[in-house]
Amino acid sequence: MRELTSGRVHLREWRDDDAPFVLDMCSRWEVQRWVGAAPRVLSGLDDARATIARWRGHDDGLRGVWSIRRRDDGAPLGTLLLIGILASGSELPLQPSGETEIGWYLHPDAWGHGYATEAARLVLDHGFAGGLDTIIAVTYPENVASQSVCTRLGMRHEGLTDRYYNMTCELFTAAA
Repeated sequence: MRELTSGRVHLREWRDDDAPFVLDMCSRWEVQRWVGAAPRVLSGLDDARATIARWRGHDDGLRGVWSIRRRDDGAPLGTLLLIGILASGSELPLQPSGETEIGWYLHPDAWGHGYATEAARLVLDHGFAGGLDTIIAVTYPENVASQSVCTRLGMRHEGLTDRYYNMTCELFTAAA
């Protein structure tokens, strides 16, 4: 996985020793309520290690799931993903749509400092430089914080859609 760095953030792969932070972040309902079609909190270090292993499984050289770190001191802030998005459908497990999604979630201590926008800009640029033409983001309709990040990134709001994850989402797109 390619490491990415900007003025305030450093993105790198998730490591096994990151499990305590992942557990701390992902055991909080205020974080997890916006993640996936059936949000759930993590309940122990084994859950955190399994989450890290799943995130590592998305690495294909271009796409992946990064650990967002504060550049000056290496403190963990959250996660940034660039992955294939799953299409809605009756066949389970859900199947790939052929499109690429960007998403993020941060520890509450990192909210409101612009880290999500800065990290997402790095990954959007990385994706476009790697040959992607379009990158999408989907949010829960009530998740105005992530929608604000999409707007700050210059992503175009496309409205509500049911095309992904068997749920109704706000759709945003960015083009190279």
